Formats: sequence, structure tokens, C-alpha cells
Amino acid sequence: MRRNLTVRKIHRYLSIFIAIQLLLWTISGIYFAYNKIEMVRGEQYRLPLETEYRIFKRLGQEIIEKNENGLKTYLTYPDNLPVNNLLPSEAINIAKEKTSLNPTEVSLIEKAERGAEFRGRRLPIYKVSTDTKDGINIYIDPITGDVAAIRSDSWRAWDLLWALHIMDYQDRDNINNILLKIFSILALVSSISGVILFFRKTI
Repeated sequence: MRRNLTVRKIHRYLSIFIAIQLLLWTISGIYFAYNKIEMVRGEQYRLPLETEYRIFKRLGQEIIEKNENGLKTYLTYPDNLPVNNLLPSEAINIAKEKTSLNPTEVSLIEKAERGAEFRGRRLPIYKVSTDTKDGINIYIDPITGDVAAIRSDSWRAWDLLWALHIMDYQDRDNINNILLKIFSILALVSSISGVILFFRKTI
């Protein structure tokens, strides 16, 4: 009888400690769900960009990037000739040059599905497959030659769990979605009621 009472007490007090932590997680989750990260970062205070330039190399060729209020154009330097998209073979060369991976195939993606693993990157984009066990793909910008993203099976598992965590099953990035807001409020009510019931029984 005493043993059962001890086990119940341990379970009861352990439950309240866990409930308090869940309450803190829920409150912080509600804050994230109802506040856009762009606003928190102060992006709304940025003034429109002035014209900016940068020079970079793509397979040995210097290129000028002109950024005018977010609109980017590219010319070769110093000839000021239009910059053509990379050829598939050149995308392979860049993958070899900028990563330690062994590229095998390349394809040009011009349209993306919602929640694509390269989401947020400019299209079109080259997808370069590799011979790794982890199913690694390299995504290369055909204009700049930048490695825009590297995605593996490990990343895909993480991305799936992130989507389940924030309850955004399509885009997988929106932590301000209505489903998360509703369930976070329900979780808050559940956590608070659990704490109240604990102290009522204790008193």
C-alpha cells in the first residue's frame, strides 16, 4: 500500500514538472505562431535598395551582378556581354569545383512543387545528383554558379519532422499557419487546466 502511494506521489509530482515545461513550450510556441519572423527581425524598417554591384567568378569568368531595388542583372566583366545560363556539363564542373561530392547526373528544374527541397531558391535551377548513399542532391544557380542548396536523406527526414512539428504539411516553412495557432491555444488551455487541477488536489 505504501509502495503504491509512493509511486503515485512520484508520478504526480513528476507530472507537474513536465506540465510546467509543456506550458512554457506552448507559450513560446504561441508567440512564434502569432509573430512573423520578418517583423521580429525588423525587415519592415528597411528602405528600398539602392543600386548595388558585386563582381564574382563563374568557372574563371568574371561577372558583374547589378542589384537595382531587388532586380538583379548580370554582365560579363570587362566585356559587358550578356551572361548565358550554364550548360549541364558546366553545372557538373561547378559541383566538382565547389563540393567534395561526386556528381553523376544533372537536370534543369524550371517549375517547383510546394514544399520542394530547394524551396526559396530562384528558378530555374540545376539539380545535380551524386553517387552518395545518403541520396545527396546539389542545387546550382545556372546564372551565378552558386551552390544554392545541398539536400540529403538526413535533411529530408529533418524536414519531415519539422513539418510535423509546425503542422505545415505543404509548404513546410510557415510557422504562422492557422492549424498551429488553433492547436497551440488548445495545448495552452490543456496545460493550464492540468496545473490548476494538480494544485486543487494538493490543497
